[in-house]
Amino acid sequence: MSRDLRPHQVRIIDRLRESLIAGRRRPMLQAPTGFGKTVVAGAIVRGARAKGKRVLFVVPAISLIDQTVRSFFAEGIHDVGVIQGSHPMTDANRPVQVASIQTLQRRAIPPFDIVVIDEAHRWFEMLGTWMAAPDWAAVPFVGLSATPWTKGLGRHYDDLIQVTTTAELIAAGYLAPFRVYAPSHPDLDGVRTVAGDYHEGDLGEAMNRPELVADVVRTWQQRGENRPTFVFAVDRAHARHLQGEFERAGVACGYIDAFTKSDDREALFRRFTAGELRVIASVGCLTTGVDLDVRCIVLARPTKSEMLFVQIIGRGLRTAPGKDDCLILDHSDTHLRLGFVTDIHHDALDDGRERQKQDRKRHLEALPKECPSCAFLKPAKSPKCPACGFKPEKQSEIVCEDGDLVEMRPVRAKARTDEKAEIYGQLKLYGRRRGYSPGWASHQFRELTGVWPNHYRTAPEREPNQFILGWLKHRQIASAKRRGGSHARASA
Repeated sequence: MSRDLRPHQVRIIDRLRESLIAGRRRPMLQAPTGFGKTVVAGAIVRGARAKGKRVLFVVPAISLIDQTVRSFFAEGIHDVGVIQGSHPMTDANRPVQVASIQTLQRRAIPPFDIVVIDEAHRWFEMLGTWMAAPDWAAVPFVGLSATPWTKGLGRHYDDLIQVTTTAELIAAGYLAPFRVYAPSHPDLDGVRTVAGDYHEGDLGEAMNRPELVADVVRTWQQRGENRPTFVFAVDRAHARHLQGEFERAGVACGYIDAFTKSDDREALFRRFTAGELRVIASVGCLTTGVDLDVRCIVLARPTKSEMLFVQIIGRGLRTAPGKDDCLILDHSDTHLRLGFVTDIHHDALDDGRERQKQDRKRHLEALPKECPSCAFLKPAKSPKCPACGFKPEKQSEIVCEDGDLVEMRPVRAKARTDEKAEIYGQLKLYGRRRGYSPGWASHQFRELTGVWPNHYRTAPEREPNQFILGWLKHRQIASAKRRGGSHARASA
């Protein structure tokens, strides 16, 4: 039985339909973690089957075949075959076929009416050759990815379809909010960069030092709240070292890598779900195709890759009963390098043009800065902290204390629930007195806190305090200057 579609899922299916009607044949659907990609994939397949079309669903690894078949069955799609040498579900007559890219690389591909490429950011040269073949020119290839930012992807896909962002899904309650704690910077001097990310060998040596591994475990014991946790390591030696250190500290910890057998992987996940394991140390996996209840992420693997970073953090953002938020312990300095996952967004596929490089430069210039007075992360180029009002002369971007962590939070997430209700009540009264539309207070609230006031609609009106009045006055002056009235005066 298929599930009802959420509003954003309906929108993306409608946008896909419009794209295909307009003549596009290589659309890319961006579905952030928690979007419900499985549900969307099921809707695409059912829609194609309703028109009598044959569908090929391509996954990036053989290990994802059975999981995909189970997902289709859960969506009410049962007429499924598998293209694989010795799979018990191999049946070429089935109208829906699931195949891995590795299998398709080794054989002739039978005709299909539509091809869906899952995890389409993972690029294989064979895909480019296949998509460019004259016999397949009229066949739609639909890409699905949470992070379609692979270099050159825009040369193969012709339409990027986006209907929401991670930040919006968090605000709507479809994803869990997050808290980030950051330790002192790891020493990455001498670690080379290869193909846009750190050299794995150099990085392994830098991060697998006994004192750093011990600090990961000690920090988790102090801050991890005994939450079910994924630990992301650099390489197998590093992951094994972390596992051993957790075990020595009396914390049940599993281990997984790309070579872990399917049966062992499933057994590990069952133990984790049952609470027999509190932690799983991993390398080279757990970034996609895993929907477990993870409430803490330990990032012990520095990266320069936005795709890897977003995929890692996304493992902890799924909602679950009793889950208030995801706790992130970042031992890699990645948040201060790339920003929060809610900051990372691209409106176009990368086709190698200069525009994408300029977009990347603007993103780097917009990285959050930490207030040295209250540890609040504020937007770049904001000299005054909106939380405590502190205005530094010239301070380091990091506040560090030996042996402890400093909490990193998006500026807009600092207020507690009761504080946010008070803020919204003040904005409502301010707007009503000035005759503004009812939506004005909601938009101001979102600008200040980063979320819509969905949970605070009934907050009573309150007299605006000096912080709110000062913030509104600042925005009015800034708005007047943008309109060219540099000498305009605004009164609150």
